[in-house]
Amino acid sequence: MAVYTEVSDEALRAFLAEYELGDLLAFRGIAEGVENSNYALRTAKGDFILTLYEKRVDPKELPYFLGLMDYLAFRGVPCPTPVEGRDGETLRSLCGRPAAICTFLEGVWPRRVRPEHLAPLGAALAKLHAAGAGFPEFRPNALGPKGWAPLLDGCRAGGDEVAPGLIAELDMHLAAILAAWPPASALPDGQIHADLFPDNVFFLPDAAGRPQVSGLIDFYFACTDLLAYDVAVCLNAWCFEPDGSFNVTKARALIGAYTAVRPLWPAERAALPVLCRGAAIRFLLTRLYDWTHTPPGALVTRKDPLEYLRKLRFFARATGPGDLGA
Repeated sequence: MAVYTEVSDEALRAFLAEYELGDLLAFRGIAEGVENSNYALRTAKGDFILTLYEKRVDPKELPYFLGLMDYLAFRGVPCPTPVEGRDGETLRSLCGRPAAICTFLEGVWPRRVRPEHLAPLGAALAKLHAAGAGFPEFRPNALGPKGWAPLLDGCRAGGDEVAPGLIAELDMHLAAILAAWPPASALPDGQIHADLFPDNVFFLPDAAGRPQVSGLIDFYFACTDLLAYDVAVCLNAWCFEPDGSFNVTKARALIGAYTAVRPLWPAERAALPVLCRGAAIRFLLTRLYDWTHTPPGALVTRKDPLEYLRKLRFFARATGPGDLGA
Protein backbone atom coordinates (compact mmCIF):
# COMPACT_ATOMS: atom_id res chain seq x y z
CA MET A 1 0.00 0.00 0.00
CA ALA A 2 1.41 3.38 -0.97
CA VAL A 3 -0.95 5.70 0.90
CA TYR A 4 0.67 6.51 4.22
CA THR A 5 -0.87 9.96 4.66
CA GLU A 6 -4.62 10.33 4.27
CA VAL A 7 -5.84 13.53 2.64
CA SER A 8 -9.24 14.91 3.63
CA ASP A 9 -11.62 16.48 1.11
CA GLU A 10 -11.22 19.86 2.81
CA ALA A 11 -7.41 19.72 2.75
CA LEU A 12 -7.36 18.64 -0.90
CA ARG A 13 -9.69 21.42 -2.05
CA ALA A 14 -7.63 24.03 -0.20
CA PHE A 15 -4.48 22.61 -1.78
CA LEU A 16 -5.97 22.63 -5.29
CA ALA A 17 -7.02 26.26 -4.86
CA GLU A 18 -3.33 27.08 -5.31
CA TYR A 19 -3.48 25.71 -8.89
CA GLU A 20 -5.37 26.52 -12.06
CA LEU A 21 -6.57 22.97 -12.66
CA GLY A 22 -10.33 23.52 -12.57
CA ASP A 23 -12.90 21.62 -10.56
CA LEU A 24 -12.04 18.37 -8.78
CA LEU A 25 -13.77 15.41 -10.46
CA ALA A 26 -12.17 12.30 -8.90
CA PHE A 27 -9.55 11.38 -6.32
CA ARG A 28 -8.28 7.98 -5.16
CA GLY A 29 -5.22 6.42 -3.56
CA ILE A 30 -2.78 4.36 -5.61
CA ALA A 31 -1.76 1.08 -4.00
CA GLU A 32 1.48 0.52 -5.95
CA GLY A 33 4.81 1.85 -4.73
CA VAL A 34 6.55 1.77 -1.36
CA GLU A 35 8.20 5.15 -0.71
CA ASN A 36 5.55 7.88 -0.90
CA SER A 37 1.79 8.46 -0.77
CA ASN A 38 0.37 8.66 -4.29
CA TYR A 39 -3.09 9.66 -5.44
CA ALA A 40 -4.74 9.66 -8.86
CA LEU A 41 -6.31 13.06 -9.37
CA ARG A 42 -8.82 14.08 -12.05
CA THR A 43 -9.83 17.69 -12.54
CA ALA A 44 -11.53 19.63 -15.28
CA LYS A 45 -8.05 20.06 -16.87
CA GLY A 46 -7.29 16.32 -17.04
CA ASP A 47 -5.58 13.54 -15.10
CA PHE A 48 -2.67 14.08 -12.69
CA ILE A 49 -0.72 12.34 -9.93
CA LEU A 50 -0.52 13.93 -6.48
CA THR A 51 2.46 12.76 -4.42
CA LEU A 52 3.06 13.38 -0.72
CA TYR A 53 6.71 12.74 0.09
CA GLU A 54 7.12 10.64 3.18
CA LYS A 55 9.91 10.52 5.76
CA ARG A 56 12.39 8.49 3.67
CA VAL A 57 12.68 11.36 1.18
CA ASP A 58 14.87 14.31 2.16
CA PRO A 59 12.83 17.46 1.40
CA LYS A 60 16.05 19.31 0.53
CA GLU A 61 16.53 16.96 -2.44
CA LEU A 62 13.06 17.41 -3.92
CA PRO A 63 14.01 20.46 -6.05
CA TYR A 64 16.64 18.27 -7.77
CA PHE A 65 14.14 15.48 -8.54
CA LEU A 66 11.38 17.81 -9.71
CA GLY A 67 13.80 19.97 -11.65
CA LEU A 68 15.28 16.96 -13.42
CA MET A 69 11.85 15.64 -14.43
CA ASP A 70 10.88 19.06 -15.79
CA TYR A 71 14.18 19.34 -17.66
CA LEU A 72 13.87 15.88 -19.22
CA ALA A 73 10.20 16.25 -20.13
CA PHE A 74 10.93 19.54 -21.92
CA ARG A 75 13.53 17.66 -23.99
CA GLY A 76 11.17 14.92 -25.06
CA VAL A 77 11.72 12.24 -22.44
CA PRO A 78 8.34 10.69 -21.54
CA CYS A 79 8.45 11.37 -17.81
CA PRO A 80 6.06 13.17 -15.45
CA THR A 81 6.09 16.95 -15.66
CA PRO A 82 5.70 18.82 -12.34
CA VAL A 83 2.72 21.20 -12.42
CA GLU A 84 3.27 24.77 -11.32
CA GLY A 85 0.86 26.49 -8.97
CA ARG A 86 -0.43 30.01 -9.37
CA ASP A 87 2.79 31.25 -7.75
CA GLY A 88 5.02 29.39 -10.22
CA GLU A 89 6.16 26.87 -7.62
CA THR A 90 5.91 23.08 -8.07
CA LEU A 91 6.62 22.07 -4.47
CA ARG A 92 4.36 22.94 -1.55
CA SER A 93 2.94 21.33 1.62
CA LEU A 94 -0.13 19.16 2.21
CA CYS A 95 -1.12 17.44 5.48
CA GLY A 96 2.30 18.19 6.95
CA ARG A 97 4.16 16.59 4.03
CA PRO A 98 5.98 18.11 1.07
CA ALA A 99 3.74 17.56 -1.95
CA ALA A 100 3.65 18.06 -5.71
CA ILE A 101 1.32 17.41 -8.63
CA CYS A 102 2.69 15.88 -11.83
CA THR A 103 1.16 15.06 -15.18
CA PHE A 104 -0.35 11.60 -15.66
CA LEU A 105 1.25 9.21 -18.16
CA GLU A 106 -0.70 6.59 -20.10
CA GLY A 107 0.61 3.05 -20.25
CA VAL A 108 1.04 -0.23 -18.38
CA TRP A 109 4.18 -1.63 -16.79
CA PRO A 110 5.03 -5.20 -17.84
CA ARG A 111 4.18 -7.84 -15.25
CA ARG A 112 6.02 -10.33 -17.47
CA VAL A 113 9.06 -8.94 -19.28
CA ARG A 114 9.22 -10.17 -22.86
CA PRO A 115 12.22 -9.84 -25.21
CA GLU A 116 10.40 -7.19 -27.25
CA HIS A 117 10.35 -4.85 -24.23
CA LEU A 118 14.14 -4.59 -24.10
CA ALA A 119 14.96 -2.62 -27.24
CA PRO A 120 12.45 0.15 -26.47
CA LEU A 121 13.78 0.23 -22.91
CA GLY A 122 17.40 0.55 -24.08
CA ALA A 123 16.57 3.36 -26.49
CA ALA A 124 14.56 5.21 -23.83
CA LEU A 125 17.39 4.93 -21.30
CA ALA A 126 19.94 6.29 -23.78
CA LYS A 127 17.62 9.19 -24.67
CA LEU A 128 17.25 9.97 -20.96
CA HIS A 129 21.04 10.08 -20.59
CA ALA A 130 21.45 12.27 -23.67
CA ALA A 131 18.65 14.64 -22.66
CA GLY A 132 20.05 15.06 -19.14
CA ALA A 133 23.51 16.06 -20.33
CA GLY A 134 22.96 19.77 -19.80
CA PHE A 135 21.14 19.59 -16.48
CA PRO A 136 23.12 21.90 -14.18
CA GLU A 137 22.41 20.29 -10.80
CA PHE A 138 24.45 17.58 -9.08
CA ARG A 139 23.23 14.93 -6.66
CA PRO A 140 25.69 12.29 -5.44
CA ASN A 141 24.51 8.68 -5.43
CA ALA A 142 23.82 8.00 -1.75
CA LEU A 143 23.42 4.31 -2.60
CA GLY A 144 26.62 4.14 -4.66
CA PRO A 145 29.91 2.46 -3.69
CA LYS A 146 30.54 4.73 -0.68
CA GLY A 147 27.21 3.68 0.80
CA TRP A 148 27.56 -0.09 0.48
CA ALA A 149 29.92 -0.79 3.39
CA PRO A 150 27.75 1.15 5.90
CA LEU A 151 24.69 -0.73 4.63
CA LEU A 152 26.46 -4.05 5.07
CA ASP A 153 27.58 -3.08 8.56
CA GLY A 154 23.97 -2.34 9.42
CA CYS A 155 23.00 -5.88 8.41
CA ARG A 156 25.65 -7.81 10.36
CA ALA A 157 23.48 -8.54 13.38
CA GLY A 158 20.76 -10.37 11.47
CA GLY A 159 22.23 -11.12 8.06
CA ASP A 160 23.27 -14.72 8.71
CA GLU A 161 19.74 -15.51 9.88
CA VAL A 162 18.62 -14.86 6.30
CA ALA A 163 21.20 -17.33 4.96
CA PRO A 164 24.08 -18.99 6.84
CA GLY A 165 27.43 -17.44 5.92
CA LEU A 166 25.78 -14.59 4.02
CA ILE A 167 27.73 -11.75 5.67
CA ALA A 168 31.13 -13.36 5.06
CA GLU A 169 30.23 -13.91 1.40
CA LEU A 170 29.09 -10.32 1.03
CA ASP A 171 32.29 -9.06 2.66
CA MET A 172 34.23 -10.99 0.02
CA HIS A 173 32.13 -9.72 -2.89
CA LEU A 174 32.16 -6.13 -1.69
CA ALA A 175 35.94 -6.04 -1.29
CA ALA A 176 36.38 -7.38 -4.83
CA ILE A 177 33.85 -4.95 -6.31
CA LEU A 178 35.36 -1.89 -4.64
CA ALA A 179 38.88 -2.93 -5.69
CA ALA A 180 37.78 -3.17 -9.34
CA TRP A 181 35.40 -0.18 -9.41
CA PRO A 182 36.36 2.33 -12.14
CA PRO A 183 37.38 5.83 -11.04
CA ALA A 184 34.68 8.45 -11.65
CA SER A 185 36.92 10.20 -14.16
CA ALA A 186 37.41 7.05 -16.25
CA LEU A 187 33.87 6.76 -17.62
CA PRO A 188 31.17 9.22 -18.76
CA ASP A 189 28.83 10.38 -16.04
CA GLY A 190 25.63 12.38 -15.92
CA GLN A 191 22.08 12.21 -14.65
CA ILE A 192 20.86 8.63 -14.18
CA HIS A 193 17.56 7.13 -13.07
CA ALA A 194 19.26 4.47 -10.89
CA ASP A 195 16.03 2.52 -10.26
CA LEU A 196 14.58 1.71 -13.69
CA PHE A 197 12.79 -1.51 -12.76
CA PRO A 198 9.85 -2.82 -14.83
CA ASP A 199 7.28 -1.16 -12.56
CA ASN A 200 8.85 2.22 -13.36
CA VAL A 201 8.47 1.89 -17.14
CA PHE A 202 5.12 2.18 -18.95
CA PHE A 203 4.46 0.71 -22.39
CA LEU A 204 1.78 1.13 -25.04
CA PRO A 205 1.50 -0.83 -28.32
CA ASP A 206 2.31 0.87 -31.62
CA ALA A 207 0.20 0.41 -34.76
CA ALA A 208 1.76 -3.01 -35.32
CA GLY A 209 1.15 -4.09 -31.72
CA ARG A 210 4.80 -3.79 -30.67
CA PRO A 211 5.45 -2.35 -27.20
CA GLN A 212 6.83 1.17 -27.08
CA VAL A 213 7.88 3.12 -23.98
CA SER A 214 5.19 5.62 -23.03
CA GLY A 215 6.49 6.70 -19.63
CA LEU A 216 9.43 6.61 -17.24
CA ILE A 217 8.42 7.28 -13.64
CA ASP A 218 9.70 7.38 -10.04
CA PHE A 219 12.82 9.52 -10.29
CA TYR A 220 13.37 9.64 -6.51
CA PHE A 221 16.61 7.65 -6.64
CA ALA A 222 17.93 9.69 -9.58
CA CYS A 223 21.44 11.06 -9.14
CA THR A 224 24.64 12.04 -10.89
CA ASP A 225 26.73 8.93 -11.55
CA LEU A 226 28.28 6.73 -14.22
CA LEU A 227 25.92 6.38 -17.18
CA ALA A 228 26.88 2.76 -17.71
CA TYR A 229 25.85 1.99 -14.13
CA ASP A 230 22.27 2.73 -15.21
CA VAL A 231 22.67 0.09 -17.94
CA ALA A 232 23.94 -2.32 -15.29
CA VAL A 233 20.87 -1.65 -13.13
CA CYS A 234 18.64 -2.54 -16.09
CA LEU A 235 20.60 -5.73 -16.83
CA ASN A 236 19.92 -6.75 -13.23
CA ALA A 237 16.26 -5.75 -13.24
CA TRP A 238 15.14 -6.87 -16.72
CA CYS A 239 17.33 -9.70 -17.98
CA PHE A 240 16.82 -12.55 -15.51
CA GLU A 241 14.09 -15.14 -15.94
CA PRO A 242 11.83 -16.36 -13.11
CA ASP A 243 14.05 -19.46 -12.75
CA GLY A 244 17.06 -17.20 -12.08
CA SER A 245 18.78 -17.71 -15.45
CA PHE A 246 20.28 -14.75 -17.28
CA ASN A 247 18.66 -14.10 -20.68
CA VAL A 248 21.48 -12.92 -22.92
CA THR A 249 19.05 -12.33 -25.80
CA LYS A 250 17.26 -9.70 -23.72
CA ALA A 251 20.60 -8.20 -22.70
CA ARG A 252 21.77 -7.91 -26.32
CA ALA A 253 18.51 -6.21 -27.29
CA LEU A 254 18.84 -3.73 -24.41
CA ILE A 255 22.48 -2.87 -25.10
CA GLY A 256 22.06 -2.83 -28.88
CA ALA A 257 19.21 -0.33 -28.76
CA TYR A 258 21.02 1.76 -26.16
CA THR A 259 24.21 2.00 -28.21
CA ALA A 260 22.25 2.91 -31.36
CA VAL A 261 21.32 6.14 -29.56
CA ARG A 262 24.38 6.63 -27.35
CA PRO A 263 27.41 4.47 -28.20
CA LEU A 264 29.14 2.96 -25.19
CA TRP A 265 32.84 3.66 -24.83
CA PRO A 266 35.08 0.57 -24.99
CA ALA A 267 35.95 1.24 -21.34
CA GLU A 268 32.25 1.25 -20.44
CA ARG A 269 31.74 -2.15 -22.08
CA ALA A 270 34.79 -3.52 -20.28
CA ALA A 271 33.46 -2.22 -16.96
CA LEU A 272 29.98 -3.72 -17.32
CA PRO A 273 30.71 -6.91 -15.34
CA VAL A 274 31.85 -5.01 -12.23
CA LEU A 275 29.12 -2.39 -12.66
CA CYS A 276 26.57 -5.22 -12.74
CA ARG A 277 28.08 -6.70 -9.60
CA GLY A 278 27.83 -3.29 -7.97
CA ALA A 279 24.19 -2.88 -8.96
CA ALA A 280 23.42 -6.39 -7.68
CA ILE A 281 25.02 -5.77 -4.29
CA ARG A 282 23.31 -2.37 -3.99
CA PHE A 283 19.83 -3.91 -4.32
CA LEU A 284 20.81 -6.93 -2.25
CA LEU A 285 21.98 -4.72 0.62
CA THR A 286 18.97 -2.39 0.66
CA ARG A 287 16.66 -5.41 0.61
CA LEU A 288 18.70 -7.13 3.31
CA TYR A 289 18.66 -3.99 5.47
CA ASP A 290 14.88 -3.74 5.18
CA TRP A 291 14.53 -7.49 5.82
CA THR A 292 16.57 -7.35 9.02
CA HIS A 293 15.10 -4.08 10.31
CA THR A 294 11.38 -4.54 9.62
CA PRO A 295 9.53 -5.49 12.82
CA PRO A 296 7.47 -8.69 12.75
CA GLY A 297 3.86 -7.99 11.82
CA ALA A 298 4.63 -4.69 10.06
CA LEU A 299 2.33 -3.99 7.12
CA VAL A 300 5.22 -3.91 4.66
CA THR A 301 5.96 -6.42 1.92
CA ARG A 302 9.64 -7.26 2.24
CA LYS A 303 11.55 -8.13 -0.95
CA ASP A 304 13.77 -11.22 -1.01
CA PRO A 305 17.45 -10.20 -0.78
CA LEU A 306 18.60 -13.66 -1.89
CA GLU A 307 17.24 -13.01 -5.39
CA TYR A 308 20.09 -10.53 -5.77
CA LEU A 309 22.63 -12.85 -4.17
CA ARG A 310 21.98 -15.24 -7.05
CA LYS A 311 22.40 -12.40 -9.54
CA LEU A 312 25.58 -11.25 -7.82
CA ARG A 313 27.04 -14.73 -8.05
CA PHE A 314 26.21 -14.87 -11.76
CA PHE A 315 27.92 -11.57 -12.52
CA ALA A 316 30.93 -12.58 -10.41
CA ARG A 317 31.37 -15.60 -12.70
CA ALA A 318 31.21 -13.53 -15.90
CA THR A 319 34.47 -13.68 -17.83
CA GLY A 320 33.86 -10.47 -19.73
CA PRO A 321 31.22 -8.18 -21.25
CA GLY A 322 30.39 -10.76 -23.91
CA ASP A 323 28.77 -12.92 -21.24
CA LEU A 324 26.38 -10.02 -20.59
CA GLY A 325 25.39 -9.41 -24.19
CA ALA A 326 27.88 -6.60 -24.73
